[in-house]
Amino acid sequence: MGAGLRALLVLTLVCGVIYPLVVTGVAQAAFPGRANGSEVSSHGKVVGSALLGQRYDKGKDKEGKPVPDLKFFQPRPSAGLGSNRTNGVNTQYDLQVSGASNLGASNTDLVKAVKERKRWVSETYGVPQSKVPADAVTSSGSGLDPDISPAYAELQADRVAKENRLPADVVRRLVKSRTDGRALGFMGEPRVNVLELNVALRDLVQGGGGEH
Repeated sequence: MGAGLRALLVLTLVCGVIYPLVVTGVAQAAFPGRANGSEVSSHGKVVGSALLGQRYDKGKDKEGKPVPDLKFFQPRPSAGLGSNRTNGVNTQYDLQVSGASNLGASNTDLVKAVKERKRWVSETYGVPQSKVPADAVTSSGSGLDPDISPAYAELQADRVAKENRLPADVVRRLVKSRTDGRALGFMGEPRVNVLELNVALRDLVQGGGGEH
């Protein structure tokens, strides 16, 4: 019994104290940003994580649904495993749960939600429904995707420029500057991190880039 107790104490010290401290120390020294959650800061204040999507709203309507703030670039819809199961315009990002809606392509609720979202995007940004990209009307597998496609970001550029009284070409250049290519040149698809783009947009507006 004495040997077993000693083994327990040694393993607890090695696996429960020394190993976590070493791993944490190496992570903080080599990858401090990732180790701390890929935090994104603006003017010295943490405003979110580059790994997690979030909404940009200006309040709620009469039905209590969030109203998107069109001064900012909007993320793709979020459909999680919580109480909000649709892909509708006002579905909330819920950081407590992560997952897809699990609705099949032929599901009538999903089809209806996608059509409603496509109509909203078309009317809001003044583009034909045929030009609305897929990520503008469907959520990701996690429901927390922080990125949108360059096509969806560019689609929003003119409206965002108008809302902020910025030249449209300035906002489009901002989108291009914040567009990341495929990982290692061939993995995945080009993408735009919405949080980082909106932080850069806010800095541009506050820096006097708008025509106020």
